[in-house]
Amino acid sequence: MLLLNETFHNPAKQMLKEGKKVLAAWLQTVSPYAAEIFAKAEVDVLMVDMEHGPNSILSLIDQFRAIGKHPAVPFVRAPWNDMVTIKRILDAGAYGILVPYVNTKEEAEAAVAYCKYPTEGLRGVAPSPRAPGFGMNSIPNYLKHANDEILVMTAVETKEAVNNLDEIMQVEGLDGIFIGPMDLATSMGHFCDPSHPEVQEAIKKVEQTVIGSGKFLATVASGMEDAKKKYDKGYGMVVAFADGGTLASTALKNVKAFREMYPNR
Repeated sequence: MLLLNETFHNPAKQMLKEGKKVLAAWLQTVSPYAAEIFAKAEVDVLMVDMEHGPNSILSLIDQFRAIGKHPAVPFVRAPWNDMVTIKRILDAGAYGILVPYVNTKEEAEAAVAYCKYPTEGLRGVAPSPRAPGFGMNSIPNYLKHANDEILVMTAVETKEAVNNLDEIMQVEGLDGIFIGPMDLATSMGHFCDPSHPEVQEAIKKVEQTVIGSGKFLATVASGMEDAKKKYDKGYGMVVAFADGGTLASTALKNVKAFREMYPNR
């Protein structure tokens, strides 16, 4: 949340504009403790998941507060391309929105409009929510800068979106494209198999369209080695790990080590 005399600024959006690499992580466990740990570790972007994570507006705010004093920037994957939900997410204090399952130029235009105040969009204006500072610093510090500073990206998760990508890329105010490889593969008939040649060809088409276009390309990775491959291709942001996944892999690793050390305990 903004301090009284602080102008709203989104450093992650600026980094992406400058072509810098941005490291992101999912927050999917609804845990302010996990959010604070990842923020303290200086992850650039923490993406609270409202599509596949059991988050509410209040749990968003708890995690945003935990991130608070650290440089990490709070983003949210919205549950759907819905004006009311996106408005509430932004009013809670999100600096960026990932809108899932956007397949057409018209849907992308709607997503952007939901994130911007009139006359550029349809977002309702109110100085009283958390993001503008409860009315204490809203007019000069947040409301006047939000349209420029809020980051908007939409997800390519279907063959339809791939086919319509050239038109989607024409949408003014759309900052980036996010490839959802599992959904894309499954929608193309290759259940949870992004490695299938047909899916890889679709991903390659997206890469060729977005990288170098002036909009950034983002996706997920299975770890830092995989993330490096994507950054080296030209991806601007990679969601390289998650709170729940990190906890699960560490737990499995330690249990396996224990059982190998003491097989007959």
